[in-house]
Amino acid sequence: MTITSRPRLFLDSNVLVGAFAATWGLDKALVSLCAARICRLVLADPVREEVERNLALVASRHAPQTHVLFSEAFHEFLRLADPETVPFPSFAEVQASRHLIRHQADLPVLLAACKAHPDWLLTNNTHHFTASVASQTGLRIATPAQFFRTLAAKL
Repeated sequence: MTITSRPRLFLDSNVLVGAFAATWGLDKALVSLCAARICRLVLADPVREEVERNLALVASRHAPQTHVLFSEAFHEFLRLADPETVPFPSFAEVQASRHLIRHQADLPVLLAACKAHPDWLLTNNTHHFTASVASQTGLRIATPAQFFRTLAAKL
């Protein structure tokens, strides 16, 4: 397989939280690809905020130092990955695009992805980020497993 440029991966917050809260898995593999700069991380501000909030929630169920460990690991990952960042969409953009996705809390994430035009939007949330959403936005939306299967098929 010949790769001419690094694939740009827009990782949803559930993938990033899964990478830091689990001991192993495909989410962690995606983070490793981004940290090694094999793939280019596209990180939206709403995703970053959600990850930081959810890592704090996950850590609160463990020992007090766990929050510091998760937070430090996430920030070290960001340093290594040197992500391309995408700002929050404007209020007007959100209001005008409410029809795109059923779960309105995901709308700022979806709009940031649309603005960034990544090669892949990777999420474990296929209940909200559906094939219909992908079709309406022109985004290539997949789970981490689907992404890796696609890569393997090209080898």
